[in-house]
Amino acid sequence: MTINTKFVRDFLTTLNMPDHGIIMDHVTSIDVNDTTIQVIFEGKPDQLKELEGMRAFCETVLKKQCPNHKILCALIAEKKNKTQTFESLHDIKHIIAVASGKGGVGKSTTTVNLAFALTQLGYKVGILDADIYGPSLPTMMGLSDKPDVTADKKLRPSMAHGIACMSIGLLIPADTPMVWRGPMVQGALMQLLKDVAWGELDVLLIDMPPGTGDVQLSLAQQASLSGAIIVSTPQDIALIDARKGLAMFEKVAVPILGIVENMSLFKCPNCGHESHIFSHGGAHETANQLGVAFLGEIPLTLEIRQCADSGQLIQDELSLQIYKHVAESMLANIHRYTKGAPRISLK
Repeated sequence: MTINTKFVRDFLTTLNMPDHGIIMDHVTSIDVNDTTIQVIFEGKPDQLKELEGMRAFCETVLKKQCPNHKILCALIAEKKNKTQTFESLHDIKHIIAVASGKGGVGKSTTTVNLAFALTQLGYKVGILDADIYGPSLPTMMGLSDKPDVTADKKLRPSMAHGIACMSIGLLIPADTPMVWRGPMVQGALMQLLKDVAWGELDVLLIDMPPGTGDVQLSLAQQASLSGAIIVSTPQDIALIDARKGLAMFEKVAVPILGIVENMSLFKCPNCGHESHIFSHGGAHETANQLGVAFLGEIPLTLEIRQCADSGQLIQDELSLQIYKHVAESMLANIHRYTKGAPRISLK
């Protein structure tokens, strides 16, 4: 039995206290190493005395479940500015981060086509392009006009292919460099998240910037994420960074819904020969090693690249079916990790 962050999160997900509700609703951080398990609980100031029983209970059961580890369970007061109060997010059923540890693995392309696949399955979908320095959503969705402003001074998301879209690239000229420091970037992202009239959505996909720095942590902690998916190419150099991205989400108790292997193979459009340009199967193997779901393999095709550059969405039925499979697998895993939240239903 491997004791890691996923093991602890899955174990706590099974626990429920009738007097206090679902335990994972109050967990904001899980950190596990070879000797220590640390779990941080948060509650409103007037709940702390009541939630102390939950903290003590978790500490007791974890000591029994993991006798060779030192167990540290702490309870802290909930921050007043916790973003679950953002009015613009109240009508969004699930917010999902699409992330990678490094750039160049096709994360944005995966996000856009995954959103399109979700619309084809009947869901209302939005995309937030969280890359301030290199926004790509306007190009990939064929958008150029600036968003309108509502009567209550919120940005109205631009619509393309039935998908609600927001990006800093829609607010500034395309050739303007963003020479902002970290705090300015974080502030801009929070505005793009909370000061947008998203309306009713089944899923909001956040196309995360690459890396695991302050911006990524702020989004992971403040966006009330239902989960995250990790996009990687199969080769070792990408998978090393993908593991870092996965570990970041686990440290802040965001469920990993699965790993996607992008550019898994190239099939020659002329002769049909398959080439594994970036190796093959590495992301699947990594998912098995880390005990997370493998959502699927996405090929490297000329159509996917051409559509991304031209603002069109894929029409090839085989490619679309692959993205639909990834989308359905992702949604199935949400129910497992969203602390008792109901499945998304079209009924």
